Amino acid sequence: MAFIDKVKHPLQFSLFLLWKLPSAWLAGVRVKNIQPHTCTTIVPYRWLSQNPFRSTYFACLAMAAEMSSGLLAMLHVAEAPQRVSMLVTGMEAGFMKKAKAKTWFTCRDGAAIQAAIAHTLATGEPVTLTVQSTGESEDGTLIATFAITWSFKRAAKSEA
Repeated sequence: MAFIDKVKHPLQFSLFLLWKLPSAWLAGVRVKNIQPHTCTTIVPYRWLSQNPFRSTYFACLAMAAEMSSGLLAMLHVAEAPQRVSMLVTGMEAGFMKKAKAKTWFTCRDGAAIQAAIAHTLATGEPVTLTVQSTGESEDGTLIATFAITWSFKRAAKSEA
């Protein structure tokens, strides 16, 4: 899968982040693993990602959570036989513990994303889908949960 190979290539993906998502690049958000149905990202606790309360800033956690689902969406959009546009239309978060070290975010909803894209291509109707991304510390402690709502629709021929 060409898309997965690009994401797994450290220099290529780092340049993509720097060009398209510079705040995520600066905060240190990185991809740890991507497969067709699951993606894990990581955000460190460091000076550029901290808040005044000695933990990772919620916006940095949100970037990593969104990226774990967004990369799965981008993967399945790239593989679609027709062009599909995608957009985040909602997000809910719950914070259980302070993030005082690296936090891993995993989204396991690749199959649901793939099905939503197939549905919008088959029917021509927009589809919204809410996926989950769970953030954990290295020892498996639950840090945060995010519910991210994506909208998919068949792209018009003139859309870039």
